[in-house]
Amino acid sequence: MFKKQYRLTKNKEFQSVMKGGQAAYSPVLMLKYYKNNLDYSRIGIIVSNKVSKKAVRRNLARRRIREILQSMFTQLKPGYDIVFIASPKIVVDDKVVKYKQIEQFLQSLLKKSKLI
Repeated sequence: MFKKQYRLTKNKEFQSVMKGGQAAYSPVLMLKYYKNNLDYSRIGIIVSNKVSKKAVRRNLARRRIREILQSMFTQLKPGYDIVFIASPKIVVDDKVVKYKQIEQFLQSLLKKSKLI
């Protein structure tokens, strides 16, 4: 779990990133990022009901994304608000995509958006 200062928690924070931010896409994830005026980056993760109606699947996807981001957090450029949005394709045949595949997608998104 990230410390509270490194998380996007308020709906207003998410909306500002969604409206004003730039985007990068992969088959199972979308990344939106927006410059903030802080010395550190903040992260938010969205896994909606469109991904799966089962909370177990949504939470598993969210936990995997969060775990991968925690290992990469020190590599991120400071000063950005970043939102990761899971696509419904992250759940295939009622199973969440493997950890390694999500990690590859996350790395490619962060490199594409020049946040690493």
